[in-house]
Amino acid sequence: MVISENAAVLKQSPLAVEMDDAEVSALARLVEVRDCNGGEVLVEEGTSDSHLFIPISGKIEITKRDEHNEPTVLHTLRAGELAGELSFMDGEPRYASLVAAGPTRVLVLDRTRLEQLLTSHPVVVYKTMRAIMRVAHHVQRRLSRQMVDMQHYLYRTGGKY
Repeated sequence: MVISENAAVLKQSPLAVEMDDAEVSALARLVEVRDCNGGEVLVEEGTSDSHLFIPISGKIEITKRDEHNEPTVLHTLRAGELAGELSFMDGEPRYASLVAAGPTRVLVLDRTRLEQLLTSHPVVVYKTMRAIMRVAHHVQRRLSRQMVDMQHYLYRTGGKY
């Protein structure tokens, strides 16, 4: 029963865009659905872990501590977006914390569990990684557009801080 519920949630996520039902079912065996309370920290800034988070409902705030050790919200992720995709891929320490903004249900995928599919379902691993890179590419493009907008504001209009 849990696997079919996980499969239904996965089908709504960016991870399953290219997958057929059998591939979604194979991946559904590996994921976990977690309910979080508001303010619950999923991952702390500076720590390393191998989890990818996808909000199903609610929101996840990406927060970074400032020079006074106060958290600043950098971005808020909504249902269907990916959180922690870069650290999931490379295992580097987290740049920022992931914090549930109110009651939040998340889909969680562990990289080591995904790697277990390399021999039995390599296409599932390949399609999952393609989906993650597609999202990372989208984020990179958004940040590049924002940087260009900021440059235009500062240099073309003489904007000041």
